[in-house]
Amino acid sequence: MKLVNARILLAEDGLQQAQDAANNETKSSAGDKYETGRAMMHLEKEKLAEQLSAALKMKKVLDQIRIDAKLEKVGLGSLVITTNANYFLGVSVGKLEVDGSTYFAISPVSPIGQQLMGKQVGDSFSFAGKQVVLEQVF
Repeated sequence: MKLVNARILLAEDGLQQAQDAANNETKSSAGDKYETGRAMMHLEKEKLAEQLSAALKMKKVLDQIRIDAKLEKVGLGSLVITTNANYFLGVSVGKLEVDGSTYFAISPVSPIGQQLMGKQVGDSFSFAGKQVVLEQVF
């Protein structure tokens, strides 16, 4: 959640800076330079708006997770310990280090997330040419 909130703040700040820059831009006698600058600012604002939208979607998914729920099968919000790696099924934010252990925060719709969904302790499957066994599900 901290990573997602940081992404939201970064995108919002970038959008505000881009808007401030656009408001302070004055038309110069070099019209082409002015138009190119405005086009570049517009593209930057679009990129930041997309980043903000993606981060807000991530926050919405994380808000749905109930970490106190006891799950027998892997689902949204599960922490899964396997023979190959440790996963948190929520949103894709990549590799996380927590208390000296490595976890991969993945989306349930990612290829490995799809393989994990609905599985329970002791289940196994093949992924990327390796046999994966679920050892613990929280």
